[in-house]
Amino acid sequence: MSEQLSDVVLRGNLVRLEPLSLRHSADLAISAEEDRSQYGFTWVPRGSEVEDYLQAQLARAASGRFTPFAQIRVGDGRAVGCTAYWDPRYWPNQSALCAIEIGFTWLAGSAQGTGLNTEAKFLLLDHAFGRLGVARVDLKTDARNERSRRAIEGIGARFEGVLRNWSQSWAPGEEGRLRDSAMYSVIDSEWPSCENHLRERLSFAGLAGPTEATPAP
Repeated sequence: MSEQLSDVVLRGNLVRLEPLSLRHSADLAISAEEDRSQYGFTWVPRGSEVEDYLQAQLARAASGRFTPFAQIRVGDGRAVGCTAYWDPRYWPNQSALCAIEIGFTWLAGSAQGTGLNTEAKFLLLDHAFGRLGVARVDLKTDARNERSRRAIEGIGARFEGVLRNWSQSWAPGEEGRLRDSAMYSVIDSEWPSCENHLRERLSFAGLAGPTEATPAP
């Protein structure tokens, strides 16, 4: 993975995205055991599984195609979820990024509906377009997950269609089965409009303000 993607901290007013590590284990174990009623289509580890989950995520990161972040709630400094960049694609015969996906996202029940997810997506999109210079960002979810689809549409991403039998299902009782995935994207020509939309949403919620990307300590 590009050095531009590794060891970076994305700082907002409500959330800070920092490289995922084993030191987030205790917080994430607590966060994962909060209200789990919204995880019907998303796999989130149980508290007792968090250390194994982190080891697996870090192993994916070592492949060079996955950059996981802990979502740190600024208000109390707790890790309340995870998200990631992954599946980077490069321009032909170049080392420059062409596109990337945002995914592997989950939040503690207490962090949902607080504006944290909106600001986190803004930080990731802003970094992808403004600093990494990508032409496209992908987002996808289980096609049946209406709540997730509304959230993705709410940030201004465009629906592109349903990819049938696209990836592993995380719904209870569907182990070993495939799911249909709803695919969304934002492309570079759309980002200015999407950025303004997100800034307006964050301003309305009282969260607007400067954001920054800094090297991880």
